[in-house]
Amino acid sequence: MPRRSSGRVTLQDIADRVGVTKITVSRALREPQRVSTDLRLRIEEAIAALGYIPNRHAGALASGRSHSVALLIPSLSNAVFSEIQRGIEEGLSTAGYQVLIGHTGYSLLEEERLIDTYLSYGVDALILPGTRHTAHALALIERARLPVVETLELTDTPLDINVGLDQHAAGAAMTQAFLDRGQRRIGFLGARMDHRAQLRMAGWEAALTQAGLSTERCLTTPHPSSYRLGGEMLASMLERWPDLEGIFCGNDDLAAGALFECQRQRLAVPAQLALAGFNGLDITEATAPALATVMTPRRRIGDRIAARLLTRLQGGPREPCREDVGFEVLHRGSL
Repeated sequence: MPRRSSGRVTLQDIADRVGVTKITVSRALREPQRVSTDLRLRIEEAIAALGYIPNRHAGALASGRSHSVALLIPSLSNAVFSEIQRGIEEGLSTAGYQVLIGHTGYSLLEEERLIDTYLSYGVDALILPGTRHTAHALALIERARLPVVETLELTDTPLDINVGLDQHAAGAAMTQAFLDRGQRRIGFLGARMDHRAQLRMAGWEAALTQAGLSTERCLTTPHPSSYRLGGEMLASMLERWPDLEGIFCGNDDLAAGALFECQRQRLAVPAQLALAGFNGLDITEATAPALATVMTPRRRIGDRIAARLLTRLQGGPREPCREDVGFEVLHRGSL
């Protein structure tokens, strides 16, 4: 079969092998949903047999579209973000989009740098982990005029598409669950203290204030969450406030670590100390007792981001929109 002097397999090579036009092959690669399953499989077999490597840069120059979306996430190891990522990737892949992952490490400056980098690669859209951005990041986004999704939390002034949950309301609802069970001396234990953690803490504070109760029993740290940290912080809280009746932990890692420390100290949960976490990770069902927590619909967030983004990428109206996916307070054995 004829090849270019470079030896690189071309779209025409694939088309000749399958017996279709180069335009048909290009369409199958860019928008697989527009061709039959049989033809798509024949094209995929030809690609595998010939070792074709798509030249995405050339395709982007020709069409003005890269069929790639940049997803920025705060942590590569946190299951909260991995579930959202899976929903986005599966939803966008059906339309031929590839998701490029950037790790911000909870840094707005790193988010700014990654936005600049991915825009230079010609991505078709951005998905950002939050609603707070640097002034320079906002200027870059404004100039790019691409679809932008802000997620994980809600804002009254979205840049474009906002899909998330009310972190403040969730924090207040979990605190109210303690109050409904008669606890009055309720503490808050938080780590990392990014914007979402601060909103949860503010919800805890608002619920206690409304009930006329003290909000002094609060311990936070800028360090990342872990089971060990949860145990260490719980021990510090009990030493400082031995009258604690309950502790709302800003996430499930801290709550699990706090539970393990209670067991080490032979404190009965919830009889002597009630505990709750946030996010509804698998660990909360595996502990004994099971941990009360706020279940956040992470997979649904990813699915809804993909659906709204595809509508926009396929020509839908560019109007700022806000979708609240909600949350659920799970009353389990630790509360």
